[in-house]
Amino acid sequence: MSSKIFSLQGQGLKLDTAADIEPHLANIDPTIIEEIHFGGNTIGVEAAEALAKFLEKTEVLKVADFADIFTGRLISEIPQALSSICDALKSKTSLIELNLSDNAFGGRSVDPIVPFLTQNRSFQILKLNNNGLGPAGGVVIANALLESAQLSKSEGKKSNLRVVICGRNRLENGSATAWADAFAAHGTLEEVRMPQNGIRMEGIEALAKGLAQNRLLKHIDFQDNTFTSDGELTGVEAWAESLIRWSELEILNLSDCVLSAEGEVPKLLEVLARGSNPKLHTLQLQNNNLEAATLALLTENVNEKMASLRKLELQWNEIEEDDENLENLDLALKARGGKLYVTDDDEEEEEEEEEEEEAEQEPEEPEEGVKKELTAVDKATDDLADLLNKVSLK
Repeated sequence: MSSKIFSLQGQGLKLDTAADIEPHLANIDPTIIEEIHFGGNTIGVEAAEALAKFLEKTEVLKVADFADIFTGRLISEIPQALSSICDALKSKTSLIELNLSDNAFGGRSVDPIVPFLTQNRSFQILKLNNNGLGPAGGVVIANALLESAQLSKSEGKKSNLRVVICGRNRLENGSATAWADAFAAHGTLEEVRMPQNGIRMEGIEALAKGLAQNRLLKHIDFQDNTFTSDGELTGVEAWAESLIRWSELEILNLSDCVLSAEGEVPKLLEVLARGSNPKLHTLQLQNNNLEAATLALLTENVNEKMASLRKLELQWNEIEEDDENLENLDLALKARGGKLYVTDDDEEEEEEEEEEEEAEQEPEEPEEGVKKELTAVDKATDDLADLLNKVSLK
């Protein structure tokens, strides 16, 4: 491992005190560390304080990965430990990424992150996936990001924030407006992933308007949130209007989002089919009540208006297996090296192909007999070299 990367990833260490963690830090030079990975261990208050002293000495730190570091910790421990770690990172202008995913903060333990989010305006990537934030915790984080954007603007500087990942956090509608305001204020986002948050139509509509101010978006993932309600389509319509602004969009995941209330063609897919996002190569639309008319629309436009599309997921929609458009769409994607996913078997097939490719790339160990033969040849070569060294020409 490079001396620039310090990793205790996945070692299952229980670090309670300074004495527990110091042996792991003792021979590491913090001034040259660019990445630190501590996931899969559990850190107590005193150990976090010792770690913070180490982090304060870093000079070129780029990646701070502290996902899954509080398993088994009391709710009273987490804020203190988190505060030590985040405060040590506030002034790190070299820092690019902070990952605090898979830590059970809940809404009660997020306040220690706020000083970092507002004062460190150099970082670009924030990962807060599966933290149990809830609407209240989501508002705290979103308001901190909003304040950060406003401070940057007051200083005449452009925001550095590029990536926000905040899925599986039960953010719901209660925090959606705060997130929308934060996203709009930054305007620099390239990747936003907020799947499985229970956000419903009103919140989805607000987020579409906030994200619309980020014209450089390349990757959007809102899987398993709800875009329509009781036949109302304003969420879908709001996203249709915003799609036009995302000319750089490459990946769009709207699976399990109830895009179609009663089988109608979603307006946002009509916009896509008109070529609103010419760089789109991955479109995920599983389980959205889509019917034959939507499939026909996609097939009709896949070659001209959606020429970059390579991966299209349509599993669990209201589409007949013998619909001729499926075959035409499949052929169109295959012709450009892409793939259509209609059943779970398609996905399993891809996973098997990927595993086979990985196996082929791994260097093969020679058979035992070959090993012995090579060893014998090597020994004979060495013996001959020794004899030649003893020969002198007169």
